[in-house]
Amino acid sequence: MYWKLKAQIQNTVSLLPSSVSYSAYYWIQRHFGGLRRTNPISKLTAAIETCKRICEQGETLSDKVFLEVGTGRVPIVPIAYWLMGAEKTITIDLNPYLKSELVEEALQYIYENKEEILNLFGSLLIKERFVELQQALSKDSHFSVSKILNLCRVDYIAPGDAADTSFPEQSIDFHTSYTVFEHIPLEVLERILKEGNRIIKNNGLFVHRIDYSDHFSHSDQSISAINFLQYSDNEWNQFADNRYMYMNRLRHDDFISLFESVGYHIIEAQPNTDNRSQELLRNGSLQLHERFKSKSEDVLAITGAWIISSKTANE
Repeated sequence: MYWKLKAQIQNTVSLLPSSVSYSAYYWIQRHFGGLRRTNPISKLTAAIETCKRICEQGETLSDKVFLEVGTGRVPIVPIAYWLMGAEKTITIDLNPYLKSELVEEALQYIYENKEEILNLFGSLLIKERFVELQQALSKDSHFSVSKILNLCRVDYIAPGDAADTSFPEQSIDFHTSYTVFEHIPLEVLERILKEGNRIIKNNGLFVHRIDYSDHFSHSDQSISAINFLQYSDNEWNQFADNRYMYMNRLRHDDFISLFESVGYHIIEAQPNTDNRSQELLRNGSLQLHERFKSKSEDVLAITGAWIISSKTANE
């Protein structure tokens, strides 16, 4: 879909009262967008990649409490955390997007594609838990979202505020998100990270995957991943200042500075550079707005990153 048309539709729907807006946008996505088919593999992969990075830091997954910021439509990530050993996952979302029919479809895929799922998880999977999930999804068992969430020890909070959780101090082992932080305003992100520092255990980890790309480029191949860097804030807000496609346009160096400013120690940053973006910047095909001209081409061409961090030593 041509990205400006998509932006116009999102802006129009977002003006409706919340309950009507959510339903209308879901209907559009379900019939014409990315929700026409439900496949949980990308979300399962997100959870697995998160847990691999936790394990690379010498941590274990068993009996740990995870926090996921940004649940989305289907709580596949926290279910996957449980399959890999989590004691509990609290998943929190500003918007109550979860849809029972999508959850059922995603889990039905898991049920019907056992070998694919086993291969995907590999040694990270706790097979006894996978058997429990399969039994809960069997045709002889009545499906309900609450039953699955209870089985997988998932607490779903929506609407919820990750910047003001009311959780006890040092109650979370792993603070995680996957392609969520790019949709949150800077001042709110700062509060979320400060709250994270309060609720994370002293030996806990923050593991976040951030997508720096222009998300319109995901469905419109005519534009690049850095298309939105040519617009001023006012110009860009005409396209994407709504609840469905807000993007803060912070770059990799901005996020590193933000994490460090609130007392995080960056253990590892794993950025991905986009070759097409690099070429556009080098040959001058894309004219940057003043906001981004002071940044290097190498930074601007980074379109995603994993950032793994912890509390500073004196926290």
